[in-house]
Amino acid sequence: MLPRLATILSMSNSKSVRLRLMQGDTIAFGPGKAALLQAIDRAGSISAAAREMEMSYRRAWLLVEEMNRCFQQPLVATATGGAKGGGASITALARDVITCYQHMQKRADSAVEKDMSYLRSLMAEAGSS
Repeated sequence: MLPRLATILSMSNSKSVRLRLMQGDTIAFGPGKAALLQAIDRAGSISAAAREMEMSYRRAWLLVEEMNRCFQQPLVATATGGAKGGGASITALARDVITCYQHMQKRADSAVEKDMSYLRSLMAEAGSS
């Protein structure tokens, strides 16, 4: 079964659509997972990335496990802690996935720009009733 791509319009202050790559009912990849991979790349560990993103280590670890399960090869490689400590790094596949995802996101934003602007013009100001 091929993964399906779902788009969800974000009608908050964001000016973009949010793309999510689905594998069945599982979000294989989306904006949060892209941000987590980028944080792991910067920080060199899942725990440091979780702290940077203000999420629990457990949540970050579960997201990494989910991504690694959904792709043919892992997106994150981990090293067990020890005297020199553990760590994590993103794989070449992860870099490719992030690049492709960002390209798709830009194209999606462009595709809906006029309609998004129109819908926003119809919305009430936040906090007004």
